Amino acid sequence: MNLAPELRAAIEKAGQSHLLEYASSPLLAKQLEAIDWESLPGLIERYVVNKNAMTIPEDLQPAPYFPLVPRNRSEEEKKAQAEALGVEILKSGKAACLTVAGGQGTRLGFDAPKGTYPIGPVSGRTLFEYFAQSIARAEEKFGAPIRWYVMTSALNREATENFFRERDYLGLRKDQLFFFTQGTMPAIGYDGKLLLSSPDSLALSPDGHGGTLLALRKSGALEQMKKDGVEYISYFQVDNPLVPVVNPLFIGMHALEEADMSAIMLAKTNPFEKLGNFCVTGGHLEIIEYSDLPAELAESRNPDGSLRFISGSPAIHVISRAFVEKLTAAGKLELPWHRADKKIPTIAEPKPEAPNGVKLESFIFDALALAGKTLVLEGDRAEMFAPTKNPTGVDSVESCREMLIARDLRRLRAAGVTVEENVKIELSPRKVFDDEDAVQLAKELKLEKLPRGTEAVIG
Repeated sequence: MNLAPELRAAIEKAGQSHLLEYASSPLLAKQLEAIDWESLPGLIERYVVNKNAMTIPEDLQPAPYFPLVPRNRSEEEKKAQAEALGVEILKSGKAACLTVAGGQGTRLGFDAPKGTYPIGPVSGRTLFEYFAQSIARAEEKFGAPIRWYVMTSALNREATENFFRERDYLGLRKDQLFFFTQGTMPAIGYDGKLLLSSPDSLALSPDGHGGTLLALRKSGALEQMKKDGVEYISYFQVDNPLVPVVNPLFIGMHALEEADMSAIMLAKTNPFEKLGNFCVTGGHLEIIEYSDLPAELAESRNPDGSLRFISGSPAIHVISRAFVEKLTAAGKLELPWHRADKKIPTIAEPKPEAPNGVKLESFIFDALALAGKTLVLEGDRAEMFAPTKNPTGVDSVESCREMLIARDLRRLRAAGVTVEENVKIELSPRKVFDDEDAVQLAKELKLEKLPRGTEAVIG
């Protein structure tokens, strides 16, 4: 396949003429056509050659947030108003769900899309099934459609769609689901040259969850949202089955504040917990990665002994559709890139023993700094954050299942059910969306007691 003369000239001007000897490959030619050659040299200079070292602004302060427990009557009234507004938004069909699901279950020893991992502590239901059944129950509860947007990667798109198709879309309507694929970025060698994984392909990797926003536009998802009357996007990641797929309080608070983008914060368990830190600098909300916040700031405390930088990010957001439309109006999205040094298989080095290049990815939280108005709402960790990142230990399959059981047992106790020791139960998300549903289910089943050693799926 012959490249257009203009493209050849752009590649040469960008200092990447080594790629031209392979450009007869149709696949590689298509990849080369998709690259922004004009901005590439500056990107390489900033993030590869100079490493773009993180600098902490002098005016950095902890970000303010609306507390989990209102501190006064005014906050109590605002919380009630927000929750009522959120319910009304859901009843009017103005909210949709967006799940970032581009990863594989490799770290879990699972060779398939991560969303297909069986996480249910008793049932073995998958991560995707948790979300699908919860969405179905939310639709039923609020009496309005909730479309589910699932962002895959090029690597797992086909397998993800096959999983849903083979299981009859997990009880949802086929047209309720909208699959789209995140973009990619070429890997870059330390010499500033784009790397080839084979003679007919660049070494490509997903462009990070920051690419979600642009992918929404390119895929037609934004257009579909507008057609459906969707104004609010409930964003969460595929590895967290404890997250409320739609949160009336959170959506309502976002709408009440007329925010462009909002975030849930969790009180950090220690100064160095691996969560991004909500901060304010230059009048804008930003997240500083846990690895970038200096120890003296991470460990700094208020007069009462609490951490100053207490707000950690679990990657749970509400985003206004209009904000995404505005950011991506030009067909591109200018977010900072984040560098990761990796072992990248290439033509010259099929199995590198040490990092040999750089992968760049963007993070969705960097869009917070571009928002006109933002909101941070404190969340309850036990009710919304149980990430499944490792087989055992912290943020693992084990800890996630324990938290799912603990949440469901709390709901049953609140419904008046007596729970004895060594009980392992799982409430069906198809029946129980919230505490109110748990009370109703206990009444329907005339459930009064869970004897010692009970192991069951309820609902």
